[in-house]
Amino acid sequence: MPVEIRLLAWSCLLGLVHVIAASASGLQQRGGLDWASGNREGRTPEVTGAASRLERASKNFFETFPIFAALVLACVATGRHNTAVVLGAYLYFFARLIYLPVYGFGIPKIRSIIWGVAIVGILFVMWGLFIKLLPYTP
Repeated sequence: MPVEIRLLAWSCLLGLVHVIAASASGLQQRGGLDWASGNREGRTPEVTGAASRLERASKNFFETFPIFAALVLACVATGRHNTAVVLGAYLYFFARLIYLPVYGFGIPKIRSIIWGVAIVGILFVMWGLFIKLLPYTP
Protein backbone atom coordinates (compact mmCIF):
# COMPACT_ATOMS: atom_id res chain seq x y z
CA MET A 1 0.00 0.00 0.00
CA PRO A 2 1.48 3.39 -0.93
CA VAL A 3 2.43 5.53 2.05
CA GLU A 4 0.15 8.36 0.93
CA ILE A 5 -2.86 6.00 1.02
CA ARG A 6 -1.83 4.90 4.51
CA LEU A 7 -1.68 8.58 5.56
CA LEU A 8 -5.07 9.15 3.95
CA ALA A 9 -6.49 6.28 6.03
CA TRP A 10 -4.91 7.72 9.19
CA SER A 11 -6.40 11.11 8.25
CA CYS A 12 -9.83 9.46 8.04
CA LEU A 13 -9.34 8.14 11.56
CA LEU A 14 -8.22 11.60 12.63
CA GLY A 15 -11.45 13.00 11.17
CA LEU A 16 -13.42 10.65 13.42
CA VAL A 17 -11.36 11.82 16.40
CA HIS A 18 -12.28 15.41 15.47
CA VAL A 19 -15.98 14.56 15.37
CA ILE A 20 -15.86 12.68 18.68
CA ALA A 21 -13.82 15.39 20.42
CA ALA A 22 -16.16 18.14 19.22
CA SER A 23 -19.28 16.18 20.17
CA ALA A 24 -18.10 14.96 23.55
CA SER A 25 -16.64 18.28 24.66
CA GLY A 26 -19.89 20.19 24.21
CA LEU A 27 -22.26 17.52 25.42
CA GLN A 28 -22.69 18.75 29.00
CA GLN A 29 -23.03 22.39 27.95
CA ARG A 30 -25.87 21.45 25.61
CA GLY A 31 -27.88 19.39 28.06
CA GLY A 32 -26.15 16.03 28.32
CA LEU A 33 -27.40 12.73 27.00
CA ASP A 34 -31.05 13.86 27.07
CA TRP A 35 -30.24 16.56 24.51
CA ALA A 36 -27.97 14.25 22.48
CA SER A 37 -30.57 11.48 22.26
CA GLY A 38 -33.44 13.86 21.53
CA ASN A 39 -34.67 14.96 18.12
CA ARG A 40 -32.77 18.30 18.36
CA GLU A 41 -35.52 20.40 16.88
CA GLY A 42 -34.96 24.10 17.14
CA ARG A 43 -31.75 26.01 17.64
CA THR A 44 -28.68 24.09 18.84
CA PRO A 45 -27.39 25.60 22.09
CA GLU A 46 -24.06 27.41 21.76
CA VAL A 47 -20.99 26.10 23.56
CA THR A 48 -18.06 28.05 24.94
CA GLY A 49 -14.42 27.52 25.81
CA ALA A 50 -12.60 24.41 24.70
CA ALA A 51 -15.82 22.84 23.40
CA SER A 52 -16.32 25.76 21.03
CA ARG A 53 -12.70 25.63 19.90
CA LEU A 54 -12.88 21.88 19.26
CA GLU A 55 -16.02 22.37 17.16
CA ARG A 56 -14.25 25.01 15.07
CA ALA A 57 -11.20 22.73 14.72
CA SER A 58 -13.45 19.93 13.48
CA LYS A 59 -15.15 22.20 10.95
CA ASN A 60 -11.75 23.42 9.80
CA PHE A 61 -10.50 19.86 9.36
CA PHE A 62 -13.45 19.01 7.12
CA GLU A 63 -12.83 22.11 5.01
CA THR A 64 -9.37 20.86 4.00
CA PHE A 65 -9.74 17.09 4.18
CA PRO A 66 -11.79 16.62 0.96
CA ILE A 67 -9.15 18.50 -1.03
CA PHE A 68 -6.36 16.43 0.50
CA ALA A 69 -8.24 13.17 -0.07
CA ALA A 70 -9.09 13.98 -3.68
CA LEU A 71 -5.50 14.91 -4.47
CA VAL A 72 -4.06 11.79 -2.85
CA LEU A 73 -6.51 9.57 -4.70
CA ALA A 74 -5.74 11.37 -7.98
CA CYS A 75 -2.01 10.81 -7.38
CA VAL A 76 -2.53 7.11 -6.77
CA ALA A 77 -4.88 6.75 -9.76
CA THR A 78 -2.38 8.43 -12.08
CA GLY A 79 0.70 6.73 -10.62
CA ARG A 80 2.21 9.97 -9.30
CA HIS A 81 4.01 8.37 -6.36
CA ASN A 82 6.85 10.82 -5.80
CA THR A 83 8.66 12.62 -3.01
CA ALA A 84 6.47 15.73 -3.19
CA VAL A 85 3.30 13.68 -2.78
CA VAL A 86 4.69 11.64 0.11
CA LEU A 87 6.16 14.69 1.86
CA GLY A 88 2.90 16.59 1.39
CA ALA A 89 0.86 13.72 2.82
CA TYR A 90 3.13 13.56 5.88
CA LEU A 91 2.98 17.33 6.36
CA TYR A 92 -0.80 17.37 6.11
CA PHE A 93 -1.40 14.46 8.46
CA PHE A 94 0.99 15.46 11.21
CA ALA A 95 0.01 19.13 11.07
CA ARG A 96 -3.66 18.18 11.38
CA LEU A 97 -2.81 15.76 14.19
CA ILE A 98 -1.12 18.55 16.16
CA TYR A 99 -3.75 21.13 15.20
CA LEU A 100 -6.57 19.57 17.22
CA PRO A 101 -5.00 19.78 20.70
CA VAL A 102 -3.34 23.13 19.96
CA TYR A 103 -6.69 24.62 18.94
CA GLY A 104 -8.44 22.89 21.84
CA PHE A 105 -6.04 24.44 24.34
CA GLY A 106 -6.47 27.83 22.67
CA ILE A 107 -2.93 28.56 21.46
CA PRO A 108 -3.64 31.11 18.68
CA LYS A 109 -0.41 31.93 16.82
CA ILE A 110 0.95 28.38 16.87
CA ARG A 111 -2.43 27.14 15.64
CA SER A 112 -2.21 29.38 12.59
CA ILE A 113 1.33 28.21 11.79
CA ILE A 114 0.25 24.57 12.05
CA TRP A 115 -2.72 25.28 9.76
CA GLY A 116 -0.28 26.79 7.28
CA VAL A 117 1.89 23.67 7.37
CA ALA A 118 -1.16 21.54 6.53
CA ILE A 119 -1.94 23.81 3.58
CA VAL A 120 1.68 23.54 2.41
CA GLY A 121 1.23 19.76 2.61
CA ILE A 122 -1.81 19.97 0.33
CA LEU A 123 0.15 22.16 -2.08
CA PHE A 124 3.02 19.63 -2.15
CA VAL A 125 0.58 16.84 -3.02
CA MET A 126 -0.91 19.03 -5.75
CA TRP A 127 2.55 19.89 -7.07
CA GLY A 128 3.48 16.19 -7.12
CA LEU A 129 0.32 15.45 -9.09
CA PHE A 130 0.96 18.00 -11.82
CA ILE A 131 4.75 18.07 -12.07
CA LYS A 132 6.70 15.07 -13.32
CA LEU A 133 9.19 14.22 -10.56
CA LEU A 134 11.42 11.29 -9.81
CA PRO A 135 9.50 8.41 -8.19
CA TYR A 136 9.61 8.06 -4.41
CA THR A 137 11.81 5.20 -3.22
CA PRO A 138 11.81 4.48 0.52
